[in-house]
Amino acid sequence: MIGLVPLRPQPQAWLWRSALSPFAERYCEYLVETGYAARTVNRYVRCVAHFAYWLTTHRVDVVRVDDRLACSFVNDHLPRCTCPDPIPRSRTDVSAALQHLLVVLGTRAVPRFLWAEPNSVQQEVCRFTEYLKDVCGLAECTRYQRGRIIRDFLHQRFGRRRVDIAQLTIQDIRRFVTRYPDGCKAGTAHVAGVTLRSYLRFRSLQYNDQVDELIAAVPNVAGWRPAALPETLSEAEIEQFLKSFERETASSMRDYAMVRCLADLGLRAAEVVQIQLDDLNWREGTLQIRRTKSRRAYVIPLPEPTGRAIADYIRLARRATTTSRAVFVRHYAPADVPLGTGRVHQAVHAAYIRCGWTDQSGTHLLRHSVARRLLRSGSSLKEVADVLRHQSIDTTAIYAKIDLRNLEAVALPWPGSRS
Repeated sequence: MIGLVPLRPQPQAWLWRSALSPFAERYCEYLVETGYAARTVNRYVRCVAHFAYWLTTHRVDVVRVDDRLACSFVNDHLPRCTCPDPIPRSRTDVSAALQHLLVVLGTRAVPRFLWAEPNSVQQEVCRFTEYLKDVCGLAECTRYQRGRIIRDFLHQRFGRRRVDIAQLTIQDIRRFVTRYPDGCKAGTAHVAGVTLRSYLRFRSLQYNDQVDELIAAVPNVAGWRPAALPETLSEAEIEQFLKSFERETASSMRDYAMVRCLADLGLRAAEVVQIQLDDLNWREGTLQIRRTKSRRAYVIPLPEPTGRAIADYIRLARRATTTSRAVFVRHYAPADVPLGTGRVHQAVHAAYIRCGWTDQSGTHLLRHSVARRLLRSGSSLKEVADVLRHQSIDTTAIYAKIDLRNLEAVALPWPGSRS
């Protein structure tokens, strides 16, 4: 460790004399292997040395180091820290350093959105998201969204006190749904209501809480899905959007390959980041989508422009030393880690800005555009449903409103006009 990260005598002694001593060398190697700069590695190691000193003073063994203990150190110790200087006390740096430490120790880390929450809220939200995964089978992005909503609900109702469902009232339920968040759209309030019902059912199943009245009290938020036309991009706008990617750096080549999957295949962002090298069949020109919203696997044709963009990225930009089987990985520390959906949204949003479309957002605009292109080429709604992998034709029916050619054929003359 001394060769990798030169430390001052004090933090070095804290590490070697602590319960973390056996893991210090591996921690440094992990940071170096994942691509962190030497200055960042040094800063993170000093943060861990501070944590090691705190463990030693409290006589905490390494087997007790987990996410709750790390959060306690960040939330409770750092604000009133009196440890000998010079030591890092930045909440951001210490939190990041300890999250990497938990990876090295093989301990499961608490999601970032729970770092500032008390233990009671952390444990409750983690148990709820585990239920959503193991019992409900929801996708990771959906579990993340619902976990944040329940975190806000518990924080609003209980603060830093112990979570006690018996204290919940019908007024608490209605107040949260109707005001979450202030100025939100109807769709957001609807999701908040669905999430609350799911959480209350979780409490009923796991803890036998009597919450039937609370579930019935969750207000239904009115929303008419077919009320508005789906936003789409024209062929010229799609071409302008794709040309906005320079493809001169590894990141831009990766982002271009990802958006081609969105614009050509109509994939969702979560489906793009989950593509594995083994899913690409170059000989037959197909792509297997294993983890879809419906949790079914599909094999779809791989168009030549899309395949070429992916192949160029793999050959020219993706590191040959990457061990991850995911196609799209990070290029900066922590390097070679599979991307999250947030990076896909960032790449698409940045392209909208480059095109001057400041009023556009979201990746589903490209998915809608695929449906529009198929309809204009003469495809039926059933064929569109097959391409977009909809389980119900009712989901695809919303695109009938943008099929102007067929609508003109069945439209009746306006009363009083010449037919």
